Amino acid sequence: MRLITPPVGLTALADTDLVGQVARILTKAVIKGQLLPGAKVVEAAIARELGISRAPVREAARLLEQQGLLISHPRRGFFVRKLEATDIDEIYDLRICVECHAGVLAAQNLTPATRDALQRQIDVLQETADLDDPARQVEEDYKFHRMICEIAGSKRLLRLFDDLASELRMVIGLIGRLYDDPRRIAETHQVVLDAIEQGHPDVIVARIDYHIGAAWREVAKLVREIPSSPNGANT
Repeated sequence: MRLITPPVGLTALADTDLVGQVARILTKAVIKGQLLPGAKVVEAAIARELGISRAPVREAARLLEQQGLLISHPRRGFFVRKLEATDIDEIYDLRICVECHAGVLAAQNLTPATRDALQRQIDVLQETADLDDPARQVEEDYKFHRMICEIAGSKRLLRLFDDLASELRMVIGLIGRLYDDPRRIAETHQVVLDAIEQGHPDVIVARIDYHIGAAWREVAKLVREIPSSPNGANT
């Protein structure tokens, strides 16, 4: 198998928090399509391009493996993970269960301060909709949903969301683009907040189920269209 060694357009790093910086840079490289599903993460080439040693690149790869973005094969190294439709179904099915319950609990605990915090996050989503930065938009989206889980007041539920969020970031990253117009995505969050503020459990569940279910259908469709690296591993 021929390794992918040409530069992919990465930026040299300063000598602080190298592992975290490398992890973020590799994640963005996947989101932008610089590293396709199945592509080998060639540690030596990436370290050379970033102007650092191989050790932080290897540690960053291990971190991204824990988050589900990369996979490793013994004696072969790290590869960008490929997704199957069944992966998407499992992730989004669990997400609906977790977030519907979180929404009902959050409505019970909602205060003027937490309601205003959620509204401010929707405003941030509106502002970032005009930026050509899918990674930032994804992060702001998940901040809104994580805030609902925080307001719900269950540490275990929040841990479940965080575990799912790692895989969900990977899903969007492998798609390389958002599944809908960013401004439209921001608007759909307002409907969820309105339902939580009104406090009717059946309405909250219905709104969140529809909100996440619509994303589920679009993401599943886009995952089937993801190109793979011709030199990638079979995963």
